[in-house]
Amino acid sequence: MTSTLLPRRDFLARSLSATASVAAVTALLRQQVEAAEAGVGKVRHSVCKWCYKDIPLETMCQAAKEIGLESIELLDPPDFATLQKHGLHCAMVSFPSVMSGDKKIGSIPHGFNRLEHHDLLVQAYEPLLKVSAEAGFKQVICFSGNRDGMSEEQGLENCAVGLKRLLPLAEKLGVTLVMELLNSKVNHPDYMCDHSAWGVALCEKLGTAHFKLLYDIYHMQIMEGDVIATIRKHHAHFAHYHTGGVPGRAEIDGTQELNYPAIIQAIQATGYTGFLGQEFIPKREDKLASLKQAVGICSVG
Repeated sequence: MTSTLLPRRDFLARSLSATASVAAVTALLRQQVEAAEAGVGKVRHSVCKWCYKDIPLETMCQAAKEIGLESIELLDPPDFATLQKHGLHCAMVSFPSVMSGDKKIGSIPHGFNRLEHHDLLVQAYEPLLKVSAEAGFKQVICFSGNRDGMSEEQGLENCAVGLKRLLPLAEKLGVTLVMELLNSKVNHPDYMCDHSAWGVALCEKLGTAHFKLLYDIYHMQIMEGDVIATIRKHHAHFAHYHTGGVPGRAEIDGTQELNYPAIIQAIQATGYTGFLGQEFIPKREDKLASLKQAVGICSVG
């Protein structure tokens, strides 16, 4: 029978390597715990108000200041004064919309990929860009719209045509139009801008710093995975980031599959200095405690 015992030198080398690996993992976990407990870090924290519909904006502003957030986002111009009263920013202004029959033009299903929507979109976006710039809020969200049988190529071309009508004003005001990447598998069936590659192709077609993408980590984990690799490759086209636990879009802690401290570190490594928007829907009774926990989890660096 052949002996399976390792030579003493090999055994010691492997033991030391294993010990070093354990020590490295332990050190990383300790750093993450300390960051979570401190609740502070290099990340500029924001939160999406729609996830806390039952909390008045005034109360949300007070809580945001206590937790250490700098921004509450996806708000409309009537909300700006309340934000400013509390010294808060709006990292991403919500979309405008205009009714056309039974369609809400400007909303997720009815966006820039339809030529027939462009006149109404321009009418809606021009005043919003102006009032956002006046308030000092420099990013405004927009959507591709659903495919509804349209090819990827035609949708790309149509979006470019419509957005080009707004870009001169956006550039003059110093505002960026930001199209969100959303999943079409679970939450937004048939949405066209549902893969990073399509959104990046649109950015490259437009060729301006005043149009970029909102990389929603939750949505893109569902659609394509490879979150960190995608951030490293395409970060120049990402103006903003959103969080969310996968599956279920709940808390971003150990109850879900994404390693948010590692993802945040990857974002920071790109030189990103913008905001991180918490966009999970709290399942626990104390929703603000879940938000505070998420800020801690993401306060790495």
